[in-house]
Amino acid sequence: MEPAGPEHRGAVRELRLHLVTWNVGTASPPPDVTSLLQLNSLGPAVDMYVIGLQEVNSRITNFLSDLAFDDPWSIFFMTVLSPLGYIKLSSVRMQGLLLLLFVKHVHLPFIRDIHTHYTRTGLYGYWGNKGGVTVRMSLYGHTVCFMNCHLPAHMENTEQRLDDFEKILEMQFEEENIPSTLDHDVLFCFGDLNFRIADYGIHFVRESINNKRYNLLWEKDQLNMAKKKEAFLQEFIEGPLQFKPTYKFDLYSDVYDTSEKKRKPAWTDRILWRVKNLCQHASKEGEFTEEEQTISVTLNNYISHMSYGISDHKPVTGTFGLELKPLLSHPLVTLNPEGEWSAEHDVLISYSAAPELPSSAWDWIGLFKVTFRHVNDYVTYAWVEDDEISSNKDSKQVYMSAAEIPDMGGEFLLCYYSNNLQSIVGISQPFQIQPNRTLIGKDLTQEENSWMQKPDNLESHDEF
Repeated sequence: MEPAGPEHRGAVRELRLHLVTWNVGTASPPPDVTSLLQLNSLGPAVDMYVIGLQEVNSRITNFLSDLAFDDPWSIFFMTVLSPLGYIKLSSVRMQGLLLLLFVKHVHLPFIRDIHTHYTRTGLYGYWGNKGGVTVRMSLYGHTVCFMNCHLPAHMENTEQRLDDFEKILEMQFEEENIPSTLDHDVLFCFGDLNFRIADYGIHFVRESINNKRYNLLWEKDQLNMAKKKEAFLQEFIEGPLQFKPTYKFDLYSDVYDTSEKKRKPAWTDRILWRVKNLCQHASKEGEFTEEEQTISVTLNNYISHMSYGISDHKPVTGTFGLELKPLLSHPLVTLNPEGEWSAEHDVLISYSAAPELPSSAWDWIGLFKVTFRHVNDYVTYAWVEDDEISSNKDSKQVYMSAAEIPDMGGEFLLCYYSNNLQSIVGISQPFQIQPNRTLIGKDLTQEENSWMQKPDNLESHDEF
C-alpha cells in the first residue's frame, strides 16, 4: 500500500480517474471488461473508477430484488475490481440509472462527506425512467461531483433534453452545508444525453463516418450547437469526438441500425466536465497565481469501445488526470494491529485519533480481507468505546475476541469507520493473521483417524 497521503499541504498530487458511460439496454454484464476499464494499460494505475450505466434492467421484479441486494452489474464490477485493490465507495440507483464509484484503498481516509441524490424527469417526474443520479464528496479537501444522466430520446426533443439537463444541474442536496451541484470545485456530467446530428441526411452522415471525417458532423451535433447558445452549458468542456457515433448499432456488431427504422447515427453517449475555478476566472482579467489554482483537470483520452455488442450503444470512456493540492494531508485516525494475530488468542488494535475527529460511541473498527468489496464487507468489528481496554493521551487500545478471528488466517487490514462522517477515516497497512495451529492440528488428527478406520473394501482398491 502507498504511504497515506502527501507529506505536506503544498505537495501537488495527481489522481487518475477513469469514467465509463454505457447504455446497456437491459443486458447482463459481458464476459470481460479488461479493455473497457483499461486493466492492461501500461500507464499509471487508475485511482478512481466512475461507472455510469443507463437502462440497467429495471423490470419491477428485478428492481425490487436489486433494492434488497446488490444488482448484477454492481456485483460484476466488484468482482472484477476488488481483487485489484479497489473498494466500492458509493453507489446510487434510480430505476435504470446506476452510478458506481470505486477507489484505491489508500485514498479512503481522504474522502469525506459522501452524499447521493437522484432527480426524476421521465413521465413528469413520477417514474424514474429518465433523469440523473449523483454522487458528491470531498476529495483531499476539494469538492467533486459526478452526475450520470439519461435524457429524452428522439431528434425533435432537443428543447426537452436541454430543459431536463438544466433541471438536473439545478438539483440541491438535502443535507445542510453541501454546495449545490454547480458550486463544486469539479463537476463531471456524463451519460446517454441523447443529442443527435441535425439537418444532415443519413447517407451523408454514414459516408462521413465511413471516411472517418467526423469533423464534418461536429457543427450539426445538437450538444455542440446548444453549447454555443445555452449559458448553462458554456462552462462545460468536452474532448474532441474522434470516434464513431456510438448509437445505434445492431446487437453484437459494429454495423449501424439495419432495422426498418434505420436510425441516423449519433453521439448520444458523452462525458463533460466543469472546473469552478476556470469558470470564475473566465470573467476576470489576468492569470491565476500558482497559489490560487489548487485543482485542475486534464483529459488523457476520450474513446469509444467498439468490441462491446450487448446493447445498441457502444460504451464511451474518458481517462482524466486530476491534479490538486491536498487540503488534507493526514488521516483522522492511524491504526495498526498489535503483535502477532491468530485465532488462538484475543488480539489488540492500537489507534490514535486527530483532535478534530468528531468521535462517536457508534464508531467501529472493522477487520477486512484485503480484497474487501465495500464498507460492510467486514469479517468482524469492534466498537471503539465498548471494546476499549486502555487509553492515554497519545493512543487507545481496543480488543477483538479470538472467537471472531478467522481460523484459516490470511492477509487482512483494519479500517476505522466514523459514524458522524459516515466514512472510513483510517486504514492500516495489510498484515498477516496466522492460521489457528490448534484447529489445524485437530484437522490433521481427524484425517489420520479417518484414514486408519477406512473400510477394508476401499483399501483393496488403493493400488489402482
